[in-house]
Amino acid sequence: MGIIVRLDVMMALHKVKGRDLAAQIGITEQNLSLLKSGKVKGIRFETLAKLCAALECQPGDLLEAVPHDGAD
Repeated sequence: MGIIVRLDVMMALHKVKGRDLAAQIGITEQNLSLLKSGKVKGIRFETLAKLCAALECQPGDLLEAVPHDGAD
């Protein structure tokens, strides 16, 4: 099972820029970019909660579990 990060979709829906969101939740733009690209191995619940509050969404709106296609 893999996890797809849908942060970019939620940011687009709320018309929020990465710079503004990063400042609002207290992380660097670089770390936000890594989150958006899915190039992280984990996310703190505190950060996830801040993202959800800022984007007025639920964790399931930001993260999606998908089955592996077997090509790994």
